This record gives sequence, structure tokens and C-alpha cells, in this order.
Amino acid sequence: MWKKEYQRWREFQTLNEDLALQLDQLADDENLLEDAFYKDLEFGTGGLRGKIGPGTNRMNIYTIRKAAEGLANYIEEQQLIERGVAIAYDSRYMSKEFAVETARVLGCHNIPAYVFTSLRPTPELSFAVRHLNAGAGIVITASHNPPEYNGFKVYNDDGGQVPPSQAKAIIKYVNQVENELEVQVSDQDELEQNNLLRWIDEEVDTAYLEELKHVTVRSDIKKDLNIVFSPLHGTAKDLVEKGLQQNGFTSVYTVKEQASPDPEFSTVSSPNPEEHQAFEMAIDYGAKIGADVLMATDPDADRLGVAAPDADGNFKVLSGNQTGALMLDYLLGQNKNLPDNGLLIKTIVTSEFGRVIANSYGVKSIDTLTGFKFIGEKIREFEQSGEFNFLFGYEESYGYLVKDFARDKDAVQAALLAAEVAAYWKNQDKTLWEALHELYEKHGFFLEDLQSMKLEGKSGAAAIQGIMDDFRNAAIEEVAGKKVVAIEDYHSSTRKYVQEKRSEEIDLPNSNVLKFILEDDCWFCLRPSGTEPKIKFYYGVKSTSNAKSQEIINTLKTTINNRITVPSS
Repeated sequence: MWKKEYQRWREFQTLNEDLALQLDQLADDENLLEDAFYKDLEFGTGGLRGKIGPGTNRMNIYTIRKAAEGLANYIEEQQLIERGVAIAYDSRYMSKEFAVETARVLGCHNIPAYVFTSLRPTPELSFAVRHLNAGAGIVITASHNPPEYNGFKVYNDDGGQVPPSQAKAIIKYVNQVENELEVQVSDQDELEQNNLLRWIDEEVDTAYLEELKHVTVRSDIKKDLNIVFSPLHGTAKDLVEKGLQQNGFTSVYTVKEQASPDPEFSTVSSPNPEEHQAFEMAIDYGAKIGADVLMATDPDADRLGVAAPDADGNFKVLSGNQTGALMLDYLLGQNKNLPDNGLLIKTIVTSEFGRVIANSYGVKSIDTLTGFKFIGEKIREFEQSGEFNFLFGYEESYGYLVKDFARDKDAVQAALLAAEVAAYWKNQDKTLWEALHELYEKHGFFLEDLQSMKLEGKSGAAAIQGIMDDFRNAAIEEVAGKKVVAIEDYHSSTRKYVQEKRSEEIDLPNSNVLKFILEDDCWFCLRPSGTEPKIKFYYGVKSTSNAKSQEIINTLKTTINNRITVPSS
């Protein structure tokens, strides 16, 4: 089947010259050709993401056109044509080209496209949708994936990533596009002349920065804080620097080697602030200037990593769970006007630490499925119903939202809040690391971990499903010496209480995720990635000391790893 698709591309008379040349270069490698053509690049609940190159299973102008055509047809059905689509893009290869290509497809449907003239953070796109009253939004990004990747992420008219119900309708239209090579596009110059391609910049930047002022909780805190910041060659530099400056943080040292956009992300092995290597240069800077806090953002600036010195002056990179706990405790503890119906929203794989902190302030918390789109969806739901007042949303993968003028995780907001939290604790003669351990002493020593197993291609997908089937179908009653209290299967939306032999419904959308709740406040979760050829294993434990928690989580991870069997290719 893949050879038929490959031949269809080879025979297309007006195939893009660059893509045709790349196909020539692949002509003698059947394995690479098969991977490029054995399926269509899947338009999932978050849009497209894949390697750049020729083929139906790659990111290129034709797969972009197909996605844009499907979205355009959905916009027509929803009668959102006149409101248009806001489009942003990051520093990756082909990002601006893909953004313009999207606008050219939308123009054929008389749908205006509001496109930034240069790269912008993903959360600013979320804000732009709302600010411009657009009918939808698109970000060309692959987040923190390797350089060879790019993506097409879709947002609804609320500025949130499209939830499953909307994604399903869009996917239907995308799949109805029979031939991606023949999708019609308009001329860029004509679109500009007809006001269907509208370049945007300063108006949205200014409005976003004005909203950013409301992230501050206490304006009276002394802000003599030394901050080292790295945008990791991505989109965050200007807005983070301006946001900190306008809120009184003037001692900001940007890592110059990582300040400029670079699609190769040449100074890091991965542009991912979740990984310690992303902080190596920032740590060097921090040691030289005596920094109080280090920050790094991923390429599209929706994730923020934070590091702080311990008592000996050695920088410790905080996990997303730890940073989120510090932010949450500060927000709830320093806000003297908490609403009675305040709400924390986190995901099912985010630490229970946040729930315990929220409970200590009398604030309710709820879980969503993994993915910030579900947090954004809940914000909109409660905004309309008035049932709850959103206070904070976060997930373990370094995503935080403080104020809902954006509806996606926002590293620019998070950088400003992290600076304020660090300044507050510095005024108490404590670092963020020391403040974190105060929280542990108060609430218990929570510890989490994440392992990812990369399994590419058709065989990899089958192996991932085999692992899920094994854990889903086996009668597991004990893991690492701890009894299984409950098994949450989000595919069937059921929670089974193992010892009590009873089940109940989980009121969340279906997803191929399994979570095992163990005794003594421990748990682990299995989730195939929706954007990469990986299966992820999440772990969470709690005990009376850091050493004990580390011992428990190591035993738990070893037990799970010993159970996993991956067939040889």
C-alpha cells in the first residue's frame, strides 16, 4: 500500500521542488520510504505533529494544506468564517512557511487569517484568539520535540486547545480530504490585498503585556532578585523579559548563547526544560552572578522549568510538580481575597501534593485527563456556570496557568509568578529549594517520577498496545509489596475497587490510560503519548521522609520495569 502512495507523489506533475529532491535522496532506502508513506500523518485531538519531510506521514506543505482544508470546512459549518483564524508559529524549520500555507488555504474559503509577522509564544496565540474574537487559532509548533519535528495545533474560539468533541468534528473533515496534493491555495499577495491575510504584532503584544500585570499577587514585595533566564532558542525572550521588567524585576540575565531563535537548538541535546541538560548554561551563569532563581522555557513558551540553589549554593532543578506546589501555596497563602468557590485544576498524573495544599486552604481541586486542553475546557465550563472560580491550573510536565486571559499553559505568566515566589521567600531568607522542603515537612514527602519508552514505527505501536493490554487484562492485586486499592481505566471510564469488588464510573472523556492506586498514598499510571511514539510511566509516592519516598519509588519502578516485555523487532 505504501508504494502506491509513494508512486502517487512521484507522478504528481507539480510536486514542490524541494520535496521532489528529498524523495530522490530517499529513493534507495525502502525503510525510510515506507515510514514516510505507510499511513497518513494522524490528525489527533491536538492536531498534527510529525517529522518534516516528503510523504503522507510527514509534516510538509501538503499535509498542512490537508489539515487547513479540514479546519476551514469545519469553520464554515460552524458559521465562524467572518471571525477568522489567528495563527502563530515558533522557531522551528518551516514554521513560518507552514503558517503562510495555512493562510493560503483559509483564503480560498474567504476566511481571514491573522498572522504574526515573527515568532510568538503559544500562550500569546491563545490570548490573541480571545483578544481578536477569532473563530479559531493555530500554532505551528512541535513543542519540545527534536529539531526534525513540527506540528499544527488547533485552538477553538475560547482560546483553548480543541477538546475531544470539537477535535472529532474537525478530524472528520480532515479525513474527508481525498488528495492532499490537490488542495487549492490562494496567492499570498492577493490575500494581503483583499485583507484576508492580516499581519499582526504590536496590538496583541501590548494587550497581552497589560494583562500580564494582573498575574502579580503582592506588589509590595521587595524584588531585589537575581534571575537567570534561557528561552532555549525559542519564542519566549521578548515577552518574558518585558513582563519581568514591567513588574519590577530588573536584574534579569538572559543566557546569550540560547537567546536567539535556532531551529537546531544547537546548545542543548533537547530543548526541553524538563531535562537537567537544558539548565547547564543557566547554572554556569547562575554560579557567576549569584542567582536566586534560574528559568528556562521550551521553544513555544508554554512550559517553564525552574532551578534554585540549595543551602550549599548548588542549583537544583525543580520538577513540574514541585514548582507547581510552590506556586500554588504562594497564590493561596498570599491572596487575602480567596473566593469561597475557588478551584484548583490539575491532571490525573499530576502529584497529589497540590490537592493536599489546596485542601489546607479550604480550596477544592479536581482532576482532568492529561493535556492542558482539558484544563482549558473546565475553565470555560465553570466560567459559564459560575459553579467555581478558577485559581490555578497545572500539570506535572511544567505547564501552569495563573490567569485565564490565556486558556493554555503559559510560561510567560509562570515566569513572572515564579520570580515573585522566589522574591517572597528571599525576603524570608530562604531559597525556593528550602521553601519546598518546608512544604514537605508540613504536608508529607511527595515524590514523583516519569519514565518514557520510545517505540517507533508499526512494530512500536503494536508493542505499546501490547503493554497496555497486559496491564489492563491481568488481575493485578499487589505491586511492589503494596496492595492495589483501585484501578482506573480511562478507556472504559471505570474505577474498580479491587479489595471491595465494586466499580464506579469515571466522569471524564475516554482515553487509553490506566492508573493503579496503591495503599499508603502511592500510585502509578501508564499512558501512550498522543504526540510521540512513546509510552509513559508515571509514579507517585508519599512518606514521612525524602529517603523513604525515594526507596519506595525505586522499588515501584523496578517492579514495573521487570514486568514490561517488548518483543524484539
